[in-house]
Amino acid sequence: MIKCEFENGNKASLRHLVVHAIVIKENKILLEKRASHLLEGGKWALPGGFVDRDETAEEATLRELREETGWTGKVLQLLRINTNPNRPHEDRQNIALDYIVEPIEQVGVGDQEVSDLEWFSLDNLPTADNLAFDHKESIELYLAYSNSKLK
Repeated sequence: MIKCEFENGNKASLRHLVVHAIVIKENKILLEKRASHLLEGGKWALPGGFVDRDETAEEATLRELREETGWTGKVLQLLRINTNPNRPHEDRQNIALDYIVEPIEQVGVGDQEVSDLEWFSLDNLPTADNLAFDHKESIELYLAYSNSKLK
């Protein structure tokens, strides 16, 4: 939680804003293995992180994607806003914006937050206990959305 004091002297505990990139290419999703020193370390996750002070959520999504995976991309659309105050395995309360991102090119390698990077077939994803936080829920929502678009 972020502790804030407003102009009128009132104090409040606020939630953090994070973004996730759902990167799809040739029926595969890009997932990163979180480094062991991080919360949920060793588990697969969607690329993402905190929104910085002077950037839009879309800019943060593309920055985090590049920092953590080395990939550039283009935000296609917002899939969902996850406001669940009890998201599992969080050490703070986050509001997550999940964006569908088209990959453009890999221009580098992931940073120290990532121990591995892999394109998983949408038909052969890691098990729920091997996915960080509630990212399985985000991926399942994407699959339901993409299947409904095809009909």
